[in-house]
Amino acid sequence: MDRTEQERLITENRRKRELRYIATFVLMAVIFAVIVVLNINTGSVKISVPEIFRVIFLRQGDKVKYDIIWSIRLPRIAMAAILGGALSLSGFLLQTFFSNPITGPFILGISSGAKMCVALSLIYYIQRFGHSSSVIMILAAFVGALLSTGFVLLLSRKIRNMSILLVGGIMVSYICSAVTDFIVTFADDSNIVNLHGWSLGSFAGSTWTDFYTALAIIGVCAVVTFLAAKPISAFQLGENYAQSMGVNIRLFRVMLILLSSVLSATVTAYAGPISFVGIAVPHLVKRSLNTAKPIIVIPATFLGGAVFCMFCDLIARTAFSPTEMNISTVTSIFGAPVVIAMILKRNGGVKQ
Repeated sequence: MDRTEQERLITENRRKRELRYIATFVLMAVIFAVIVVLNINTGSVKISVPEIFRVIFLRQGDKVKYDIIWSIRLPRIAMAAILGGALSLSGFLLQTFFSNPITGPFILGISSGAKMCVALSLIYYIQRFGHSSSVIMILAAFVGALLSTGFVLLLSRKIRNMSILLVGGIMVSYICSAVTDFIVTFADDSNIVNLHGWSLGSFAGSTWTDFYTALAIIGVCAVVTFLAAKPISAFQLGENYAQSMGVNIRLFRVMLILLSSVLSATVTAYAGPISFVGIAVPHLVKRSLNTAKPIIVIPATFLGGAVFCMFCDLIARTAFSPTEMNISTVTSIFGAPVVIAMILKRNGGVKQ
């Protein structure tokens, strides 16, 4: 094969990859738009598509439906999208850190640690001051996430076998969940009646204030993660290679843990623990794109997480209406089979 033929094949393969990337992003964007409309349309009050567009884009329409869309359904959709994206991105960062595709904030007990500290802070502040702010909840979740992560990191120094380390993370999750359940059982104050529902995971009750706060935190973390795409790509090829490329490994690993903890803590503070999203979505995205390049995978993972959580929230709201399922129940139904398939196909891979 001559040089010209080789260049032609390289160009053709590059174009195929680019077309695949574009097709994947376009497909996810279309699904995103369809699920947004379905989420607004579906509920105890049915709202037609023309009415949805009139209320959203023209700010006109029936007063009751206007309030339902802007005060209840849109904030919930927006929170499901941004928190789903954050949880997926957190999972991607943890998988990069541990070089293992079946690690995630829920499996390693990070979400459970965050949940435990949020529950403690809610009880303390509500009983003492009558209310608790979102800032307090996020800080408490961050502390809990760091405590759980720190314990897992200590285990990783003693245990080199990733399977045993994952079991350790699951044990941390069980311990934190048990403490949280104990707290919820004896938290009979009327001011924290919704604590049990929150502890099981839900996007219900989201407001625009919550969304803007979460957007500010998650937006900063997402931008920093995207800007770190190049060192992440080098790190994926091994610590020695990353060091040869000028990456400060110790600082870089700290950055990965902090970003992942902040993202998962923000999700837990607002929606409670949500299972399997951080494992399943990054894997599905990489398979769809057929690449692990961070500069492509990072935005795709965020968008994929948004789509996945919005879809699961739609199922949670409507499957047994008027009874609403916990979001973590639905994400487990769709996410757990993906994780099982990953375990069965561990010797498969994706192109770099």
